[in-house]
Amino acid sequence: MQRITTLNTWSEVLEQSKFKPCLVLKISMTCISSISALKEYKVLQTKLPKYIVIVQMDRVVSNAIACDLQVKHESPQLIILQGGKGIWQATHYKIKQSLLVNAIEQYVKKDTPQ
Repeated sequence: MQRITTLNTWSEVLEQSKFKPCLVLKISMTCISSISALKEYKVLQTKLPKYIVIVQMDRVVSNAIACDLQVKHESPQLIILQGGKGIWQATHYKIKQSLLVNAIEQYVKKDTPQ
């Protein structure tokens, strides 16, 4: 899991998603549901690259994600990126390993490595 701390890194991740899907988790370090989501995210078994944004420390990146993907900011928020777009998202206590596995199976194109 790699942390996104700059707009350049965010741009690289977004561009990379055009060739390989990835996961981005936005969390707040002071929120109980974010801590729960982070635990679920850490144990998620997937070959997709996993990224994290800490909202309080990387607010500019968090805002850019909301703007670039045209999604409402939430925290915690997990987004599956593919083709330079957010193709699925979950927030708060809906970020569970089993739901994430199902979402990856259902929404990530089958011709891409998972």
